[in-house]
Amino acid sequence: MYREWGKRVLDFVAAGLAIVFFFPLMLAVSALSYIYLGPPAIFRQKRPGLHGKVFELVKFRTMRNDKDEQGRLLPDEVRLTKYGRILRSLSLDELPQLLNVLKGEMSLVGPRPLLVQYLDRYTPEQARRHEVRPGITGWAQVNGRNSVSWEERFALDVWYVENVSLMLDLRIIFMTLAKVFKRSGVSAEGHVTMPEFMGSETKLLEEPR
Repeated sequence: MYREWGKRVLDFVAAGLAIVFFFPLMLAVSALSYIYLGPPAIFRQKRPGLHGKVFELVKFRTMRNDKDEQGRLLPDEVRLTKYGRILRSLSLDELPQLLNVLKGEMSLVGPRPLLVQYLDRYTPEQARRHEVRPGITGWAQVNGRNSVSWEERFALDVWYVENVSLMLDLRIIFMTLAKVFKRSGVSAEGHVTMPEFMGSETKLLEEPR
């Protein structure tokens, strides 16, 4: 019952209330992002959602758009500013995704929406992470976030898919708040963000040569 409709009701009500509560903060972050990073303050990107259906994710920008002489974006560690690091460590850059939740494209809790190009790189088991709506936070985020390997992260996502419940979602939300206060697991070791997922070894071995 919760998985079929209760989760969506909780998402809609909680996201609506959160938008009202955090609206002044979102305005302030938007203004600061405009000042420190330049326009636009909002980052938009296509991401796969429920059953792999693509939607436009929105979040506050944390990086400058600096490019090299060939017009290519500089590495993340160069473009990520001190201001951006603060936003990420406090998860304030995720606040606009409450709009994605309100629209039904995301959930408060679920596997994080990743890049569209990853869809063809998943094993059938890893692809099960798209059996539920992607979330602002999730089981993988409270169990290592970006500090665990891709394979571990996907295993945690699939475990969540198989065990969705109200109590688990509430547990993840409270664990997320604790993680935000501790500012832990924001980056993978040696990276300011997660390195690109190129496919698991199992998937690569299955591909014809």
